[in-house]
Amino acid sequence: MDFLGTKQPLTSTGLDHVLDFLDLQSGEAAAIWAVIEVETSGVTQGCGFRADGRPQILYERHIFRRETGGRFDGKAPHLSGPQGGYGGLSTQYGKLHQAVTLCEEEQLGLEPALRSVSWGLGQVMGFNAGLAGFDSAEAMVRAMMDGEDAQLLAMAHFLRAHSLHKALLRRDWAGFARGYNGRGYAQNQYDVKLEQAHSRLSSGSLPNLQLRAAQIALLYLGYAPGRVDGVIGQRTRNAISNFRLQAGLPAGTDLDGPCYLALVGRAGLQP
Repeated sequence: MDFLGTKQPLTSTGLDHVLDFLDLQSGEAAAIWAVIEVETSGVTQGCGFRADGRPQILYERHIFRRETGGRFDGKAPHLSGPQGGYGGLSTQYGKLHQAVTLCEEEQLGLEPALRSVSWGLGQVMGFNAGLAGFDSAEAMVRAMMDGEDAQLLAMAHFLRAHSLHKALLRRDWAGFARGYNGRGYAQNQYDVKLEQAHSRLSSGSLPNLQLRAAQIALLYLGYAPGRVDGVIGQRTRNAISNFRLQAGLPAGTDLDGPCYLALVGRAGLQP
């Protein structure tokens, strides 16, 4: 697998479907955006994809050890061991490809390697594919390769499977954090960050999906728009300005219609 699909940004249809699935009203979208913001703050910088169009991932060697019965501990301790630890983001796909190779050599198939990785916007673990609504980790990964709609829906299925959507409805941030981030959530102030993000988002403007799609297009095209957050900050304005000049559009920092269509077209995205 090259892990490259159609890599489409989140759409209003996809977001509305998730809100409906989680029994959240459209006016409660800030709760979902808060989860997205906090969950992507360290790994994905707001986006479910890397600049090269592959889903954002984190490889977990202690999970690979569990999924393969420790058979690779001696041969590849950097891939299989009792302790966690991720290493640099640039190393994640290298580790995954090595794990896939080991599994293929032992005729184990793709599943043990794919189940040992967290994927996309919600960083859903591959071994949770069933809870995320898929028959296998491979099926989940292939869906996530095509778009953030599938990534967010996978997260929503996981939330509902654990009744965590009820914690969102109650604004029980500690309960949600415990269920989604683990028992050590307080060490990273996961619940505090969720509450702060929700308070800010619910009292201000939610991310603009068209602008967010433009930021993802800029990311794919190498223009470094900064965090993918649907907000027109200075780094996004600078990236738009550089794109407009190179695309032969009138100079400026605004995302007007012609600029948006040129951006998504060149990035191979749906307008």
